[in-house]
Amino acid sequence: MKLSAELKAFEKRLGYQFQTPRLLNEAVTHASMSTPNRDDNQRLEFLGDRVLGLVMAEALLNLDTKASEGQLAPRFNALVRKEACADVAREIDIGEVLRLGRSEMLSGGRRKQALLGDAMEAVIAAVYLDGGFDAARALIIRLWGSRTTSVKEDARDAKTSLQEWAQARGLEPPSYVLTKRSGPDHAPIFTIAAKLSTGQTASATAGAKRAAEQDAAAVLLAQLEQEK
Repeated sequence: MKLSAELKAFEKRLGYQFQTPRLLNEAVTHASMSTPNRDDNQRLEFLGDRVLGLVMAEALLNLDTKASEGQLAPRFNALVRKEACADVAREIDIGEVLRLGRSEMLSGGRRKQALLGDAMEAVIAAVYLDGGFDAARALIIRLWGSRTTSVKEDARDAKTSLQEWAQARGLEPPSYVLTKRSGPDHAPIFTIAAKLSTGQTASATAGAKRAAEQDAAAVLLAQLEQEK
């Protein structure tokens, strides 16, 4: 299987040339485009998440040999979470080469955080399977760049930050409620409301529940900041 012209251009942006083009083709194929003869990227995403985790754990240990587990954990979470993967994916424009079904195309799938993050993890797995762990490590360290060295001890995702905000004020932990689900089964869209016991709430929509929860928490945190 040969790569299309757009995937060859993507290889240059990625900084890695595949010996087995099939792996890259699979990495950029969303479940909405899978067929009996065309695999999607879900299995690669599963593997890539683990490869990314190992590389980041190793990098953080080497960067700060005296850091405790309590210091390393939030840094690690900030570097491997879906938002970070999606940010890197945008920098190398994975969205341009994603293979999506019609419904995902129409709903803006090329810009969705969850799809971009998943595709980034799948590409990492493809490089790992094609070139081995050293190739995957080199790719990750290069693409994540200064994120790895500049991540702060107090790095928190939005849900964690919102929970800590509530706890600091003696409130119950935030709740997350699914208020709407739309789209086909292979590409659902979730709307989640983040709620505080004070009655304050904010909603967000994404292609994965986890991403929608994070986005809703971020919106609510922004609202709380404006109310100060």
